[in-house]
Amino acid sequence: MLAIARPRWDHPGLQDYELIAQELSSLGEKVAALAEQVGRFEARMAEIENVNARLEDAALTTARALHEISGHWDAVYEAMRRRDASQQASEK
Repeated sequence: MLAIARPRWDHPGLQDYELIAQELSSLGEKVAALAEQVGRFEARMAEIENVNARLEDAALTTARALHEISGHWDAVYEAMRRRDASQQASEK
């Protein structure tokens, strides 16, 4: 006699509605676990977006400060050039 393999959901003695209820319960647990992971992922993404916004603000502040410093150095170099030019003119 040839044995026929039964599908995993084919259990003798259980009614169809009981099998469906078991499968739905199993799926419900999987969906709940997935929803929890999605929630954690979304919370982490929100944290990352906040950090990114702060980093962008810091980068903008740094760029403005460097621009201001550059302007000051330009003024220093211009004053040094004028001084050198006036010293050369007085030597002639």
